Order: sequence, then C-alpha cells, then structure tokens
Amino acid sequence: MSSVHLRNWSINLGGASIIKDLDLQVDQGEFLVLLGPSGCGKSTLLHSIAGLIDAGSGAIEIGGRDMRFTDPSERGIGMVFQSYALYPTMTVKDNMSFGLKIAGTPKAEIARRVGRAAEMLQLEAVLGKKPAQLSGGQRQRVAIGRALVREASVFLFDEPLSNLDAKLRAELRRELKLLHQRLRSTMIYVTHDQVEAMTLATRIVVMQGGEVQQTGTPAEVYQRPANRFVAGFLGSPAMNFIDGDIDPNGRFGAGAMSLALGEQAEAGAAVLGVRPEHVAIDAHGALAGSVALVEPMGNHQVVWIDCGGHLLSSIAPDQQHFAPGQAVSFTVDAARVSLFDPHTGKRR
Repeated sequence: MSSVHLRNWSINLGGASIIKDLDLQVDQGEFLVLLGPSGCGKSTLLHSIAGLIDAGSGAIEIGGRDMRFTDPSERGIGMVFQSYALYPTMTVKDNMSFGLKIAGTPKAEIARRVGRAAEMLQLEAVLGKKPAQLSGGQRQRVAIGRALVREASVFLFDEPLSNLDAKLRAELRRELKLLHQRLRSTMIYVTHDQVEAMTLATRIVVMQGGEVQQTGTPAEVYQRPANRFVAGFLGSPAMNFIDGDIDPNGRFGAGAMSLALGEQAEAGAAVLGVRPEHVAIDAHGALAGSVALVEPMGNHQVVWIDCGGHLLSSIAPDQQHFAPGQAVSFTVDAARVSLFDPHTGKRR
C-alpha cells in the first residue's frame, strides 16, 4: 500500500488549462473516488497520476517517493481502463500473465499471482477461454485481474463499469468493494455515476471545471454539500432548489411557500435546498400544494408537488395512492435543509 500526494498540480492540454493548482492527499488503503460530469478533468487527473499525461507544474509523491519525472512502469501502479483492451488471441490466463512474462517474473510466481487473482475474481473456470467466449462482466474481471497480478501499491480505475448493463454494474460494484476490503490496497476510481461513488468510496472528491468542489466521506458530501453544484450533482432525484428570501425572524419565504428556519438563519436572499426524502406528504402538514406527477419506483414513489409554482419532489411509500391534480399537504424538515448564496452558489 502507498499514499498518493499531489501538490499544486496543474495540467494544460492544447493550450487549455484542464487542472488548476490541485492539492490532493490519498491515504494508504483508501478507496478514493473522483466524481464529476464529463469534461471535468477527472480522467485526465487519473492519467497524470499514472504518468500517461505530463503535468505542467506541481509535485507528485507515491509512497513518499517523488514521481514527477518517473516513467509509468516504475510508479508501482496497476490501471484498469473503461475498455477491456484484452488480447483476443490469448486465453484469460495468458492475458493476465502477459505483463509479468514480459517483465521476466519467474513462472512459479506468475502461477501464484494469476491463481490468487482468478480465485478472488471468480475466474478459475474460464482461465482457458479466450475473450470472445466471455461475457462483458467476465472480460472486465480479466482486465481487473491483469492489474491485480502486478501486486501494485496503487490501483487506478478509469470508469471500468461504464460499458456494462445495469445488473452487471451492480454486481461488479459489490465485487470491487469486497476486493478492496480483502486487499486493503490504495485505490483511486473515476466515475460520473453518483451511485458508484456513494457505494464504493471511503472519500469522494467532487470535481467541476478542473477544480475540486468538495472532498469528504459520502455522508458528508451528501448531507452537507459545499455548494449548489455538489448539492445538485448528488442525489436521485436531485435536491430541490427554491429561490427566496429569509426575513429577520429566520423565516424563509418564496411566494406561497413559507418555512421557519430559526433565528440563526441569516436574513437576505437565499436558495433553499432540500432533498426529496425530507419533503413528507402529511395530512397535517403546514404547506399545501397539488400533485403534478407521480413516478412509481417499485418499493417507493417520487411524487412531484406544485406549491405556488415551485415544483418539489417527495419520496412517498409505494402503498399510498396519488393522482395528478390531487391537493396535498406536506412538511419540509427545516433541520435538514441547505442554504446557498444565490450569487456564488456557496453554502451559507
């Protein structure tokens, strides 16, 4: 296991600034997820850690060693890409062991490493098969196994599950988490999928425009987003946002919607954010609206409420029945709301 430390890390490609003066510390044994929309710089950052892209400036240490000008092969990195990139004419066993053979690793050691990786990834029964004979999930397991046999100090994953269907993604997500629990290796994982980030990470780094927006545990980032971008990016359905004002008594108002926040709430214009699970349809609720849309989700349903022109999503039990146009009363948990500056988007 090794830690990874980036200081003042900047990357320029084609005259454009991709990463700007980024500082990042990845602790030993951590599963760090880089999360953000397409084009935010997360894959570029990962590739620069691997040494596949040169940084314009800054310092990088892996395991306490300066790696700024070190070749990728000497960084102690195992990398898994979105594309499986398997050799089609080689068996699973040969695909997994090819890099070790090129490096001159003794045959007995190769057999030990391949056998161990195959056992962990449930590939023992397909070691003699070629990629064309495998499912997509099995091919991605082989790609992961090819990285594992290197027994690297740091593993990098660049959206490895993106090419799989939803069921396979869920299965491999669980397997990756179990794998990390067994190996306790340092892993850095890139994704745009918030579900992958929330379920896999010990810490999440949310990125936008080449800059870190927030770093924290999944619970910290979800419950106390640092700004409106983070708040809106995590959560399904996304957080509800309402533009309004807070009066001197700490009451938020936005047209027909009024909510007491307490005297600690600073007066002035604000954006109130509340997650759907904190909007509860309640016959005794102080707020009123009408049902605009109902989305059945199996074990629950998302009910969209029109409150004076403000559309709010609410999570409701699947046993309850709601119809468009139905009048409803509801509550908002004032203790769980987030307030953002309407100009900067930062948390107030």
